[in-house]
Amino acid sequence: MKVYKITGGIILQHESKSYLLNDEWDDLINRDNLYQYLTEKAAGVKYISVENAAELIAGTLLPPISRQEVWAAGVTYLRSREARMEESADSGAADLYDKVYEAERPELFFKSLPHRVAGHNQQVYIRRDSSWNVPEPELTLFINSKGSIEGYTAGNDMSSRSIEGENALYLPQAKIYERSAALGPCLYVPEEPIPPDTTIKMSIYRNDQQVYSDETSVSRMKRSLPELAHYLFLECDFAHGCYLMTGTCLVPPNDFTLQPGDVVSIGITGIGELTNTVSYKP
Repeated sequence: MKVYKITGGIILQHESKSYLLNDEWDDLINRDNLYQYLTEKAAGVKYISVENAAELIAGTLLPPISRQEVWAAGVTYLRSREARMEESADSGAADLYDKVYEAERPELFFKSLPHRVAGHNQQVYIRRDSSWNVPEPELTLFINSKGSIEGYTAGNDMSSRSIEGENALYLPQAKIYERSAALGPCLYVPEEPIPPDTTIKMSIYRNDQQVYSDETSVSRMKRSLPELAHYLFLECDFAHGCYLMTGTCLVPPNDFTLQPGDVVSIGITGIGELTNTVSYKP
């Protein structure tokens, strides 16, 4: 099932029917056995028309987040390791990424507070002080306050490769700034964990022309999703749950950098498509 956060409410879609809920976002999603709870919730609510639901989602859709922090995992795919090593060759830090890819402990870092997160069809920003900016498509976990993975969404971990490549200690500046994270379009809550053959796709458009397109599957991730969640919750508490981006799997060529006006579309099987337009911070 899919849960959409809209202005003034929540749209729950389940078994081809849509339901308008008035619950608070955090109270609704931060619980164990979320799929079962939402199924029971839908059974007690009158459904609305498909047309009405589509109109509400199209007109008032918000990112699927309220008081959750967004964290991210790095170098979980081989392609990500290669890209990080390439961008850091001149700084002498390339070995760091090779080591963390093989290490027992994953790389985890803070990504965003909720007020900086963009939703579907909203703008994401690139840094003016960076010469090399890219989107990073990532399967993103929703983990409840007890550490249980209860849902998934699509994430865009906007990154400045020139800043991170200059010095690995500049990672926070390369990753954390206004609208550097996007989530959406919904929170996907399946009955079973998302399968390894789940496909992640990314396309980038410039002046209505496709300039990049590729896809891969979650099965190419070196680490398991429960493993990443486990390490995040070892010494952190999240009263309202949290989101965890699980690492980038698709990287545009090294001669590519985003420009204002570019459109990035990230599609993940079961979840849908997250689309954002690129801009500078006003």
